[in-house]
Amino acid sequence: MAEHAEHVEHPAYPVGLRLSGRRVVVFGGGQVAQRRLPTLIASGADITLVSPSATPSVEAMAEAGEITWVRRRYQDGDIADAWYALVATSDPVANAAASAEAERTKTWCVRSDDAEAATAWTPATGRSEGVTVAVLTGHDPRRSAAVRDAIVEGLRDGSIAAPQHRSRAPFVALVGGGPGDPDLITVRGRRLLAEADVVIADRLGPRDLLDELPPHVEVIDAAKIPYGRFMAQEAINNALVEHAKAGRSVVRLKGGDPYVFGRGMEEAQALAAEGIACTVVPGISSSISVPGAAGIPVTHRGVAHEFTVVSGHVAPDDPRSLVDWAAMAKLTGTLVVLMGVDKIGKIAEALVAHGKDPGTPLALIQEGTTAAQRRVDATLATVAETVVAQDVRPPAVIVIGDVVGEGPGKLAPGASGSNQG
Repeated sequence: MAEHAEHVEHPAYPVGLRLSGRRVVVFGGGQVAQRRLPTLIASGADITLVSPSATPSVEAMAEAGEITWVRRRYQDGDIADAWYALVATSDPVANAAASAEAERTKTWCVRSDDAEAATAWTPATGRSEGVTVAVLTGHDPRRSAAVRDAIVEGLRDGSIAAPQHRSRAPFVALVGGGPGDPDLITVRGRRLLAEADVVIADRLGPRDLLDELPPHVEVIDAAKIPYGRFMAQEAINNALVEHAKAGRSVVRLKGGDPYVFGRGMEEAQALAAEGIACTVVPGISSSISVPGAAGIPVTHRGVAHEFTVVSGHVAPDDPRSLVDWAAMAKLTGTLVVLMGVDKIGKIAEALVAHGKDPGTPLALIQEGTTAAQRRVDATLATVAETVVAQDVRPPAVIVIGDVVGEGPGKLAPGASGSNQG
């Protein structure tokens, strides 16, 4: 029985170390230290790095005062008074000596070169809104990472049900959903969606995410809110206030970014007027993401040193227009027009009238980042007839400038872009 017991592999005992203000020693300033140090810094540990050299990223941590860097090799006594040690040098002799000192001083020690000689292992770790997930699978770190990723993603998107048993204060969040592809919403935005009681969604938001919401969540189509004596935006503002005052957790899901032609500030102001705080979650703006998905860089070295984003929802000759089209025509960089499909003919005329070359290349990207993405190319001189001939419809992002011809060519949707039409 004794002989059999010697071959029994006992599992590691999981524990969370509270290292805030406690001494931690890291040996080696290479890639292992570069990966592990940010988490140790976030834990609040008092970190000493012992290494004659370091990667630029690790050196930057020392210059920022996040760690103390002792520029030499390991010496006996370096682990004195440490609570935790990470041994990750390229010298196996030094690693063994540091590990032996940690054993003598009863200091938990991780070794990057020899897990069996270590007294502690580093789990694959991930975090989601106050929850730390740590996974150990013995000698299979890739599996540990895969399990970690699956759990964290499930917590973030709500597919793993983990209700909070302590009371959670209701919230209102203005969430930018990105350009349309549901994978392009931010992690925070997706998490808040999973926690919402009510979601007021725009037509241009990532609609596929709505199908993933739990059955109890009330989904309101902002386009179908009854307006009555109110204008559309006023009705949306009132709905946000009403649900917030009822103690519900509310997400206003908007396309792109809430503050890029999204009227998010109006909604934040309406909530503030009622004494209701809200969180604004930035989103990936279609002004840069959609051109990128279609293979067009809004800036490119030697081609464009600036890009300008304008709203095209009113024509240049409309007295309500706030855009200086004469100034736009003089720019040498990239012009991105949002909400301008039905006005692009007049916009092109105005730019040419103010001196822009009629041959300036132009691209219209319809339904960008979605499976229906479509790119149509033209010039300022031909765009009016091209839009009609190709039946281009909103939503579409319009890119004007020499960068239109700088993309990598025809790419499949879901890769780096699309060049169809």
